[in-house]
Amino acid sequence: MQTSERSRAVAAAMSIASSLGLTADDAIILQDSNKLTLRLLPCDVLARVAPVAHQVAQFELELAQRLAETGCPVAALDPRVEPRVYEHDGFEVTLWTYYEPVTPPEVSPADYAHALERLHAGMRKLDVPTQHITDRVDQAQQLVADRDRTPALADADRELLADTLRTLKRAIGERGAAEQLLHGEPHPGNLLPTKDGLLFIDLETCCRGPVEFDLAHAPEEVSEHYPGVNQDLLRECRILMLAMITTWRWDRDDQLPDGRRLGTEWLSQIRAALNIHD
Repeated sequence: MQTSERSRAVAAAMSIASSLGLTADDAIILQDSNKLTLRLLPCDVLARVAPVAHQVAQFELELAQRLAETGCPVAALDPRVEPRVYEHDGFEVTLWTYYEPVTPPEVSPADYAHALERLHAGMRKLDVPTQHITDRVDQAQQLVADRDRTPALADADRELLADTLRTLKRAIGERGAAEQLLHGEPHPGNLLPTKDGLLFIDLETCCRGPVEFDLAHAPEEVSEHYPGVNQDLLRECRILMLAMITTWRWDRDDQLPDGRRLGTEWLSQIRAALNIHD
């Protein structure tokens, strides 16, 4: 978030917490991108804050509740307050359980795979209307094609991303693999090691597609412990995912810290994966 918006978002979260009887004298920013994640103290609650215009909080909240009911390894909402989306000063705020980091924080590939397998098993039980992975690819393609939104993207890099997105979207679709509800971005940053075990967070990215698309976001060793993986499909999903997240980094409005450096680094990784030489 921009600095002025960030201060208002923090104030909104603290105001809501206080109105609910949770003492919030301080806020520690844990993550700052399109959504702000805060630890409010001393009540020790995790607040997720986004502009009302984003309209994703209700979906994430309801999905988290339904997944928790099936025994899925997902972070819980704070039990001290009503589980709903709160609004204040143009922001949506949801309140979640804060989990103290465990030591050591390392997660074994086998444990990672088992947690993701459990999440997928629970997701297969739900009928949730959500976008398909191809919808997200379409969004990336539109961004690549829009020079006003990606003015710093060099022509050769723009062509590389456009070709990669188009080719792999078609190739993955033609495989006709089984599809289901997915987390969408179950990378290590969205997996919390807690005393209650591994828990997934940030469910707003859920979509439908083959499980290999989710596995593409995890470290490579994780797929070795996940049953029934199509390795060729996984390779295609890895490159497609890399092309998508690279595209986001060249958006003029991208707010990920160090995003442009990452975008440049990932372009090189795409070329290496496709065996393309500069």
